[in-house]
Amino acid sequence: MQTIFFKVYFGFFILFSFLGLSSCGNENETEKTEFDRKELLENVATNLIIPSYQNLEDNTDLLVEATQNFTQNPSVSTLETAQTAWKAAYLSFQDANAYNFGAAQGTLGSLLENVGTFPVSETKLENYITAGNSSFDNFDRDSRGFLGAEYLLFDKENTADVVEKYTDQNRKDYLLAVVENIQTEVTNVNTSWTTGYKETFTNNTGTDAGSGVSILFNEWSKSFESIKNFKLGLPLGRRAGQTQADPTLVEAYYSKESILFLKAHFENIERVWYGKSLNGQDGIGFEEYLLSVEGGEAIVLETKAQLEEVEKVINLLPNEDLQTQITSNSTPINNLLTEMQKLTRFLKSEMISLLGITITYDSGDGD
Repeated sequence: MQTIFFKVYFGFFILFSFLGLSSCGNENETEKTEFDRKELLENVATNLIIPSYQNLEDNTDLLVEATQNFTQNPSVSTLETAQTAWKAAYLSFQDANAYNFGAAQGTLGSLLENVGTFPVSETKLENYITAGNSSFDNFDRDSRGFLGAEYLLFDKENTADVVEKYTDQNRKDYLLAVVENIQTEVTNVNTSWTTGYKETFTNNTGTDAGSGVSILFNEWSKSFESIKNFKLGLPLGRRAGQTQADPTLVEAYYSKESILFLKAHFENIERVWYGKSLNGQDGIGFEEYLLSVEGGEAIVLETKAQLEEVEKVINLLPNEDLQTQITSNSTPINNLLTEMQKLTRFLKSEMISLLGITITYDSGDGD
């Protein structure tokens, strides 16, 4: 009898032990796949977005100050100071233009549209200057913004030629109005992020079309595609309807700094994917999100490999401005576009499939 009791007791002990282990295994499996989206949003907002907008505001303030000095005392020296300030401000814009949502949406369009549109229309700019019209209460975004200021501050051949144009008061007024408008736009966005929008963004932890993760992913993805399609594809003549290259369509045509801004822009795309802060400190990004889902590890490895390939091709570009490369030897820059196109699969289609995110913008670009 004791033997029977022992066998029954031992059998139940083994059964419950097995069930207990199975339960623990399931819990561990759940923990492995469970991802805290709020942690991602907090890291991106605190360590990437807000510092980027603060840097942009600081550098834009310096641009306004330098421009005021130049318009009051036009000279080669004051112009060069304004040009340096412009370059620093637009460089910091590359760190912020992936966050073109929420606080960056205005009545006349987004921050990116209003201060980052290129190429500019020289005709519109000159017509507004002649008319003394600097209200900017319109949708002619190619007549203002950072690239409008670039046109007014730079000459592709001779700095002295720029200074000579500033005997015209209308031109002085328009240039100053352009940079002050940039300052206003940037300050409004930065203020919004630090006075409530951060909480709105980080508390929206779902995956639906209006969630923080969704809007971050979509604007980040659009920002990547703007490098591929507009900073590269457009001047190379590889957009739909184009029949040949047009080097006048490069970003930063007048300052000849297209490559500098392209590199900075791509670095920020990587920063968001890795979750790295502006000073390089690693945090939670899309990489960690992917690692939390089944099949994500393989995609992370492939994505890293292709990111490194793009970096390698960028670093091999000749030490020439982009328009010269397109005209004289476009092979290296075409190679870069090809590697960017390969990266699209990993930064868009694979991610939306694994993470269950919906593309909310028109992405019919042929990739």
